Amino acid sequence: MADLEWTPGERELADLELLLSGVFAPLTGFMGAADVVSVEETGRLADGTPWPDPITLEVPDDHPVTAGQELVLRDPEGAGVATLTVTERDHGLVAGPVTSLGAPEHGPFARLRLTPDQIKDQAGAPLLAVTMRGPLDDLDEITATARELDATILLLPLAYGEKGPAVVRAALKARDRLPAGTLLAAVPLAPREPEIDLELREHVATAYGAEEHIAAPEPVTLPGPPHRRGVVVFFTGLSGSGKSTVARGLRDALLEDGTRTLSYLDGDEVRRLLSSGLTFTKQDRDLNIRRIGFVASEVARHGGLAICAPIAPYAATRAEVRHMVEGVGADFLLVHISTPLEECERRDRKGLYAKARAGLIPEFTGVSDPYETPDDADLAIDTTGVPVGQAVDRVLALLRSGGWLR
Repeated sequence: MADLEWTPGERELADLELLLSGVFAPLTGFMGAADVVSVEETGRLADGTPWPDPITLEVPDDHPVTAGQELVLRDPEGAGVATLTVTERDHGLVAGPVTSLGAPEHGPFARLRLTPDQIKDQAGAPLLAVTMRGPLDDLDEITATARELDATILLLPLAYGEKGPAVVRAALKARDRLPAGTLLAAVPLAPREPEIDLELREHVATAYGAEEHIAAPEPVTLPGPPHRRGVVVFFTGLSGSGKSTVARGLRDALLEDGTRTLSYLDGDEVRRLLSSGLTFTKQDRDLNIRRIGFVASEVARHGGLAICAPIAPYAATRAEVRHMVEGVGADFLLVHISTPLEECERRDRKGLYAKARAGLIPEFTGVSDPYETPDDADLAIDTTGVPVGQAVDRVLALLRSGGWLR
């Protein structure tokens, strides 16, 4: 029988690493329902041990793993990270102790992700831990505190997500300016709400054997001007609504303007190149939209402007794309081309509605499959009787009013 396996999300993988390294001791695995409820209500595990935040693993209900089985947890590259002995399966959550399958090999600064035991082996004096999510402003204060305590400084950069490498680089620079013997261990602690984050920082410092702890404040960073931030303009609407026409018009206008780096994800080209082999079932259509969203978010991650114009009939999938884009620090604008079905069917340039009505195209949006009208659109345009240029001008006005175009 093949191994049951699962690839956790980014935050879950970070929590898993902290479970395996002993940073999250006394936890030895992902929490079950009793601990989750107790932590949320009282800030303590079910046995009364103080703990500030649920540490959980979500696995879809349709995954075949059940209580009593072992689940191999893999990283995005497919390498086995740990095995989880399932003790509880409850509404998408899987609980149980985890066992390491080897030290982390992937990711920036993997060599610096030292465990508490590794740091304790190096430390020859009491430790002053400094947890940090950005550059350290006052190294003199840290040095003076260490001297007063006769302690070795331990820098603990909380290296999670896209900002993680920058935090580690800041810690390495700080180490060069701090007293000789300063130690450093990168800790992939995902951010939480401020109060919970501080409690977990305290716990991390204690796990590394620190007698004193300084939680360096997270630096305040002002958002960049919108015209320098990445943005995705995501058109949605029925077939024949005019969304592709308006999207191409927007592309042309932005190319003429020339002030933004631009990527246009044409629906037909995406189907031919990125989603070749996919059908038009709901599952495959959702996968196609996720692929479009992933490419668009990568464009926006690097400050570009991406234009997408799929039908995208399902609200949940559109929300996933918004989450992808906003998750990389970019902006997401949803433009609903709200042309009514009757008008779209009257146009029917490709004859698709006629084929759908004849039963030749199954699961056709608007005929035999639903279109979920957005309730979170930033702009809605009914193109009935509206010239293309006028519709494009409305999208350009939205971009200018928000500062995405100067």
